[in-house]
Amino acid sequence: MSPSPTLIAAYLALFVVVGFATIFVALLLGWFLRARNRTPEKLEVYECGEPPVGSARVQFDLRFYVVALLFIVFDVEVAFFFPWATVFGKVTQLRSAEPIVASAEAELEAVPLKMTELGVPAAAAGSPSDVSETADRLTLAAMVDIAVFFAVLMVGFAYVWYRGDLDWVRAVRPSPAQRGSPVGTD
Repeated sequence: MSPSPTLIAAYLALFVVVGFATIFVALLLGWFLRARNRTPEKLEVYECGEPPVGSARVQFDLRFYVVALLFIVFDVEVAFFFPWATVFGKVTQLRSAEPIVASAEAELEAVPLKMTELGVPAAAAGSPSDVSETADRLTLAAMVDIAVFFAVLMVGFAYVWYRGDLDWVRAVRPSPAQRGSPVGTD
């Protein structure tokens, strides 16, 4: 018996109301419980433990954001290597001449299971030469797959490097000659 649309809408409304109530109660509790003794020291701008230099209204350099975004992009893409390594490890086990399990009977049952896990029909697990040939094809496909993935990743990295998004310009104070004033006449 499936729930009626009215019941689903009621559950959804209840979920939304409870969610908003939880947020409202948390904000209300914070408002009642926080300290209200404002001192000049507590109202001072705090920048990573360093005394603030200049106005807080100065625009933040966007290169910090670009570097953070690049780190996240490459970090997430590297996370895709782990599922590939798992599948490639199963193919390598299937391809090896060493037994996967201790007994020969269990070995014969484990090969079709491993092939099914890899998306190969169990009918392909006939003779050991068929299994080895299938494992060789899967190994080649896995290597080509990761090579294409890595190539796309490196093309993106080269593009970002070529654009200059990885160049970090240091703030250098101009010399007196560049400022237009003679040396020592300030």
